[in-house]
Amino acid sequence: MHKDIATPIRTKDILNKYGFSFKKSLGQNFLIDPNILRNITEYANLTKESGVIEIGPGIGALTEHLARSSGKVVAFEIDQRLMPILKDTLSPYDNVKIVNEDILKADVKKIINEEFSHIDKLMVVANLPYYVTTPIILKLITEALPIQGIVVMLQKEVAERISAKPGTKHYGSLSIAIQYYMTAEVVMIVPKTVFMPQPNVDSAVIRLMKRPKPKVDVVDEKFFFEVTRASFAQRRKTLINNLTSQLLEGKAKKAEIIEVLHSLNIDPTRRGETLSLEEFASLCNALYPIIK
Repeated sequence: MHKDIATPIRTKDILNKYGFSFKKSLGQNFLIDPNILRNITEYANLTKESGVIEIGPGIGALTEHLARSSGKVVAFEIDQRLMPILKDTLSPYDNVKIVNEDILKADVKKIINEEFSHIDKLMVVANLPYYVTTPIILKLITEALPIQGIVVMLQKEVAERISAKPGTKHYGSLSIAIQYYMTAEVVMIVPKTVFMPQPNVDSAVIRLMKRPKPKVDVVDEKFFFEVTRASFAQRRKTLINNLTSQLLEGKAKKAEIIEVLHSLNIDPTRRGETLSLEEFASLCNALYPIIK
């Protein structure tokens, strides 16, 4: 067994060897606690038949744990300066491929077809760069990629928003967008002390598993997300105020929107955060013929 990359001493040695300095703009915070990396890997339930996509491998601390537990790892790293380091630190593992690309610009579907053609179960496991967490997760979920689940470390607050239940302060359009496709649970809270450099906030690991089909039936997904975004546009405003100000022709059709809400037993003066996914689906389906 090779020595873990993720110890404070080994991490410092690697960074010194290559004269690497952290780029704040890339949200680089490297994990220096092997136990946490083992836990993250375990939450993904990997086997030698599993494939893994990683985003932002850094110096390979999590990557090596994923390589030990799975059949193949493809890691996307945007920072060109890390390529020689990863080549060195991950040299013991022949089942890892590093792609020097921005995951948000990459054709992930094409890479999956090329790299994981022989693999049935595909997971995304990563310590995500905090400044792009939400766009990355939304891209992975909405591009209809053949992935079973996502286990990622992210800001604790974002994890709480993703997994939030109706009627709580963290519940919003992001909770709905993700829970529509996936089940969501926070599996671990991680203190800032296990990172180098230390971030300003605590982190959490969230596990998202794809539902066999979306949680609710809607006539038009795009419109469903428009309605949910509109409902949370200004959190303090009532549902009817948000819908009329945000939806196309909302003001002109205010009376019809109120009628729809009453027909669904939804009080127009409720706030968006009190509606369940099921209520939003009914609302979307009833508004669709009127607004579209």
